[in-house]
Amino acid sequence: MEILNNIWTALSTQNEWLITILAIPLTFLENFLILHLFTNLLNIKTSKKQKIIYSISVPIITLLTLNFIPTPYNSCVNYIILFFIIYFTFRIGILKSLISVIIPAAIIVLIGALTLNPFVKITQIDLNLILTIPIYRITYSLVNYLILFLTILFIKNRKLYFHTLDEVDKKTKTISIISILLGFFVLVLQLIIMAYYTNELPVIISILSFITLFSYIILSIYSLTRVTKLVLTKRQLENAEEYNRTLQILHDSVRCFKHDYDNTIAAMGGYVRTNDMEGLRKYYKELEDDVMKVSSLYMLNPEIINNPAIYSILANKYHKADEANVKLNLTVLLDLNTIDMKIYEFTKILGILLDNSIEAAKECDEKILNIIIKDDSKNNRQLLIVENTYRQKDVDLDKIFEKGITGKENHTGLGLWEIRKILKKNNNLNLHTTKNEKYFIQQLEIYKSEK
Repeated sequence: MEILNNIWTALSTQNEWLITILAIPLTFLENFLILHLFTNLLNIKTSKKQKIIYSISVPIITLLTLNFIPTPYNSCVNYIILFFIIYFTFRIGILKSLISVIIPAAIIVLIGALTLNPFVKITQIDLNLILTIPIYRITYSLVNYLILFLTILFIKNRKLYFHTLDEVDKKTKTISIISILLGFFVLVLQLIIMAYYTNELPVIISILSFITLFSYIILSIYSLTRVTKLVLTKRQLENAEEYNRTLQILHDSVRCFKHDYDNTIAAMGGYVRTNDMEGLRKYYKELEDDVMKVSSLYMLNPEIINNPAIYSILANKYHKADEANVKLNLTVLLDLNTIDMKIYEFTKILGILLDNSIEAAKECDEKILNIIIKDDSKNNRQLLIVENTYRQKDVDLDKIFEKGITGKENHTGLGLWEIRKILKKNNNLNLHTTKNEKYFIQQLEIYKSEK
């Protein structure tokens, strides 16, 4: 009984030492909830390794800033460090990293603004006692974490995701980043007000402050959602134009094929009647080229190439190859929306490889470009294989990735150098370059993340 009385006394009286000890599990719990909040909100794919790095490093940094930097400035420093941890751990870009910091911080501040003043007024407990008496601190924290947990469930069940942030243009990203930084400034002011003036503020002021901040956050999220939807709609319209262009070419090819059908059968019959098998083989080979062209055009179908960004690149490069009389053979054997890397970076690599391949193939007598995108489940990876005929057989495979190295006139040689920069940023990517007598081959290997 005496032990229980001692425990209750420790919990119900001012005890800075116990508050410091309790801050450790509470900090780990809070950052666990924050991790699930921004990964669900931004639909971020994470590996176990990334989760472990975040779950260990962030609480430790938070505890250090909490104990060595005065309130509320410790929160500001913590947000800045948190941004860099998220940016380098999850590799999701500046805009997404800022959102991953600001939105959870805004939600936590909103919850605090909503609960703190009412908690003080209802319990008739001084703010200083809430912060220094363990039982009050635990109760108040758990109330906030419960509301945060319910918010995460709401986002997850309603699927309130940002899907297209990687596809917005630089101007839109810049405006969004400025808006988010202004939001961060508002958060800092709110933290200072909460830290110094909570006891003096009437409940109505706290409620108005909450409503104002909540409205700002909702409006910002709504605006960003609208922007991303407009980007997606624009991309879909561009793809529709490309698809209509492809359908027109396919329609013309089928019409020509149908128009020449009788002549084709008659010509083949002539070879059969004269028993000219060599001539028939040659004729069939020429006919096969036309059939393959129609088949490749059929592959440029949004239902097969189901990612808008990848479809746009492939359609554009197909027409570029067609204008250069390069025969393009396309094979897609996986769901392109499951590619385990940033689509922005994938399309950048794809565009550079195809531009280089078309340039090389059009200089050859036999102009061929083969593109294969497939799943290699045996090796837990996805493959993009681009192979093309080429004239320069003595090309040095070790030097082509260096900045400024190119075998083409009026080219900067920056394409493959840009690819190398992307490869260095992602530890699940590898580009294997080989050549044989006929084809120059680039094989991008995308190793799947461990979940």
